[in-house]
Amino acid sequence: MKQFQESMYKLIVETSTNLPADVRRAIQRAQEHEDEGTRAALSLSTISENITMAECNVSPICQDTGMPTFFVHCPVGANQIEMKKDIIEAVRLATKNSKLRPNSVDSLTGANSGDNIGPGVPVIHFEQWEKDHIDVRLILKGGGCENKNIQYSLPAELEGVGKAGRDLDGIRKCVMHAIYQAQGQGCSAGFIGVGIGGDRTTGYELAKHQLLRGVDDVNANPELAKLEDYVMANANKLGIGTMGFGGQVTLLGCKAGVMDRLPASFFVSVAYNCWAFRRQGVVLDAATGEIKDWVYEGGSNVAMAEPGQRENASEGRREFVLQAPITEEQIRELRVGDVVVINGAMHTGRDALHKYLMDHDAPIDLNGHVIYHCGPVMSKDESGEWHVRAAGPTTSIREEPYQGDILKKFGLRAVIGKGGMGPKTLAALQEHGGVYLNAIGGAAQYYAECIKKVDSVHFMEFGVPEAMWHLQVEGFAAIVTMDSHGNSLHAEVDKSSLEKLAEFKQPVFK
Repeated sequence: MKQFQESMYKLIVETSTNLPADVRRAIQRAQEHEDEGTRAALSLSTISENITMAECNVSPICQDTGMPTFFVHCPVGANQIEMKKDIIEAVRLATKNSKLRPNSVDSLTGANSGDNIGPGVPVIHFEQWEKDHIDVRLILKGGGCENKNIQYSLPAELEGVGKAGRDLDGIRKCVMHAIYQAQGQGCSAGFIGVGIGGDRTTGYELAKHQLLRGVDDVNANPELAKLEDYVMANANKLGIGTMGFGGQVTLLGCKAGVMDRLPASFFVSVAYNCWAFRRQGVVLDAATGEIKDWVYEGGSNVAMAEPGQRENASEGRREFVLQAPITEEQIRELRVGDVVVINGAMHTGRDALHKYLMDHDAPIDLNGHVIYHCGPVMSKDESGEWHVRAAGPTTSIREEPYQGDILKKFGLRAVIGKGGMGPKTLAALQEHGGVYLNAIGGAAQYYAECIKKVDSVHFMEFGVPEAMWHLQVEGFAAIVTMDSHGNSLHAEVDKSSLEKLAEFKQPVFK
């Protein structure tokens, strides 16, 4: 199959850069249902713009291109060893060409392979079938939404909904709780796959398999169809909204599958996927490896809505333009809900850097400056200059053990990320005079356009995503969701959505 490797490369590029039509239509429906002028509506407008930019730029929709996971169905006699080699080489090339971020990290040393190749990476599932063609599906599921996967062992006592038994109603409670616990950290509004039964391993695999289904298909199992319809009719009543900002749309799709289990075990596994639902597939000629067809309708067939003017979308909302170094007086003026536009210097920092800074000095003066929870996709030109190809925010809660201490130690005034942070960081913001700014998760092209120059980089030994990049930005907009006065939008939405979750405690399915 001389064309198989080339076909795999095309599949990776299409999956990373162009959302399929069914996902785009789901996001368009969300825009129609969201209240105009709200934070959620503004976020959806940015998401829509980012989708179009990624397609036009042929660059990653989200900077976290996830764990490449392939599902390959092939005829009996197909050479799976050679196919695996070709998939690995296609992943390597796509990483080199900045279509994938180097995400393969040694679990013991933390070393990044730099090419997305390592033990267990990429993930490739082979299955033979009696058809005469090859079918390959690819999911690129980022770490932020992967971290919000959850598995329940029934019976269980669940926060908000109470006892979940070993029946369809208990499954319903698990699914509703899974949506609640994700909040905005998984880049809502999202999609979920539900695996019922199996063991702990196959349950999660079944859940992820559900994400391969079309957004608008109907479950062939009437009981599961009833469950999916119920979840879609009620999940948005939780009021979590896009990015966890509150709003009318929290979930864009729910798909469930079932398998047998052991009498002693009853697992409900939920695979959460962000709005950047990157999955695509190809049908290949078994003799040549040439692409005969695409499994999901191409995103180019569905044009996203033109973004509205930000002045109209944020009418009545306060907006501040800040340039580092920022003073405490400027920060104390900000309140939850304000829009902040940053110009000038910005510095990225993720898990490895935060751990390092707890016991070491920073390589530059950070007093009055902004740290951005971001692991960008980068490329270097022939002259040796770095360029940002994708640069959306990562989930901030991972830095909760460090952030408050680092904020005060180095005099930082603003932290940018997604999904919010916890009480320790909130207390430090209040004591020191700082704010947390929530950027739109997944909007990697939108924010990359705001980055005008890469000044320098430190700690490349941590790998590209974890290195500390020193950037010059212009017009970088985010929303204050934790201020210096003890207010947290994330805590408010969590509390209100938990109260709404309790409304689904009573049995529904008999």
